[in-house]
Amino acid sequence: MQLQPTGGDYSWILNLLLWIILIFVMMFYGQKLQLYSTLREIETSLYKLKYIRDEGRKIAIETIKEIGKPQVDPASRVDRFLEYFTISPQSMDPAGIVWKLEHILDVRDDRLKDEVRLLAPAADEVQTNNLENTLEAAMALNYIYKVVRHYYLLGKKTLSLYVIMQVQMILPLVMREAEAYASALKAFAYGQPIGDGIGALVAAKLMHGHEVRKIAKDCVVATVPIEGRIAYVVKAEGPGGNVGKPGDAIKTIIEENEGKITNIIMIDAALKLEGEEVGEVAEGVGAAIGGPGVDQFKIEESILKYRIPINAVIIKVDIGDAVSPMRKEIFEAADKAIERIRQTILERTKEGDKVIIVGVGNTIGIGQ
Repeated sequence: MQLQPTGGDYSWILNLLLWIILIFVMMFYGQKLQLYSTLREIETSLYKLKYIRDEGRKIAIETIKEIGKPQVDPASRVDRFLEYFTISPQSMDPAGIVWKLEHILDVRDDRLKDEVRLLAPAADEVQTNNLENTLEAAMALNYIYKVVRHYYLLGKKTLSLYVIMQVQMILPLVMREAEAYASALKAFAYGQPIGDGIGALVAAKLMHGHEVRKIAKDCVVATVPIEGRIAYVVKAEGPGGNVGKPGDAIKTIIEENEGKITNIIMIDAALKLEGEEVGEVAEGVGAAIGGPGVDQFKIEESILKYRIPINAVIIKVDIGDAVSPMRKEIFEAADKAIERIRQTILERTKEGDKVIIVGVGNTIGIGQ
């Protein structure tokens, strides 16, 4: 009797063929499959970015209509505003670059404020500053969306895995930044304090109840007795969205006192590292101030002239916290920072000395 082989006896051949086919497919088409999968992932994030961008535009327009009472629909002018750009000065010859940059930034600031006044004629000065911040956040969202879209379309057009992979690798960080700006929009629209304003809040707490005078563009100062010392407490003029010009303020105070300043203490928010706690307070030396560097340059020039020591107190925040409504942990860190300031004053100055305390940051929602 002859036995017929069953189909199951040759199943290993089928498995082998499937593996061979799979290997060949991955060899010749694996990169393309990965490319299309990555493109799909970027496309999903791009749709989310577009939604965030459109919501930002919508919030900006609604806020302008509510506060500014424009006679015509501001949508078209807002769209023009969102495409606004600034060209950095030429730096091939670095001599004088700081003053060129400052001039460009001043022109930009004046131009943006003029645009806001045209968009919202009924807005007062505080509301104008807040609306400017709102529109700048919307502008940032628009720019982020357009840059990601550019590289997505470029990668799709060229089918370059290297272009697409670069976008994919930084996309989580880009999305975090976009979500932070989305939160900032609402804070700016409603005039709420943000995490970046913690330095201004510390200064406001110190100067509360004392006479305040204007010292530089969008900056105020109060003379406050602290531990037997004379403290000149500086912050941006609030409660509108302002960062002021602390570099000019410090320079003016130093010149008014003929350089007889014993110490300068600067307080600002700083980005924390992963694993660090939000609201953690740290001390160091140097000019604690971000931005394009103009104010830091001015401060360093002023202190170098008179050899004035400069100390820094920072409050650590996440990238999302910096432009989002101020969290409880950050708010509570203000009192800890004040204790550090008092301790620094006691340890590094004598009774009767003069010190400058500068609260750096956007003072939106924070008065004097």
